[in-house]
Amino acid sequence: MWFFALLVLQGCSLVQTVEPWQKGNLAKPEMTFEDDPLERAYREHIYTSKEASAGGSSLGGGGCGCN
Repeated sequence: MWFFALLVLQGCSLVQTVEPWQKGNLAKPEMTFEDDPLERAYREHIYTSKEASAGGSSLGGGGCGCN
């Protein structure tokens, strides 16, 4: 069992750091997880409607989905 734990911890040492000159590549629009703003707005609308709370994503509304 200790061998497995040692193997897992050794895998954590393989993490590489991002150098300052590489951060420009990570800031490109194609590197985002949500590339479609319309889909993101749709998901936020559904989330706020189901949560039945106001002010969660700067939208007001009830749990019924009406705004």
